[in-house]
Amino acid sequence: MTHHHRARPRPPHDRRQFWFAEEYDPIQVGSIDGTDPIAHDKGLVRALSARYEAHNDKQIQGDPYATLFVARLHYDTVDETLWEFFGAYGSIRRLRLVRDKTTGKSKGYAFVEFERERDFERAYRHAHRRVLDGATILVDFERCRVMKAWKPRRLGGGLGGKKESGQLRFGGRDRPFRPPRISSR
Repeated sequence: MTHHHRARPRPPHDRRQFWFAEEYDPIQVGSIDGTDPIAHDKGLVRALSARYEAHNDKQIQGDPYATLFVARLHYDTVDETLWEFFGAYGSIRRLRLVRDKTTGKSKGYAFVEFERERDFERAYRHAHRRVLDGATILVDFERCRVMKAWKPRRLGGGLGGKKESGQLRFGGRDRPFRPPRISSR
């Protein structure tokens, strides 16, 4: 069965809390206030030159506007647990727990596509920072098919991260941009 997805316009004003930037900028997401002029780590430099085409990945399917990105999963979390957990928010059309191609072990993140947009929105609002299998999970939008120039973490891009890694990324749900500091000079 072939699914044709309509291009969705920007949502109405009252639904903007469920939206995000239209284009991914590796330099901007590497800056706490989105204003740095140059890349400050090797990952950002890699992201600037990386080529990523989500539409070429046959495992990426479904409606990107009804699909959540779920991260920080416990590595022992299984598909059935995710179906049960997210099924509490509504009917799930498709779920993919991302696994290492060689070992088959979980990489700690998944994509969950809902049948209805309202169920997607409910899960977005209420599942974020819940504890699942002992891990506090991150629930955010899937961006790879809706944000122009998106680069995943493995290519130096993405959002989030930890200070200790030296590759923090800002502009997402967990690490929003902060207002720029204005010098008093």
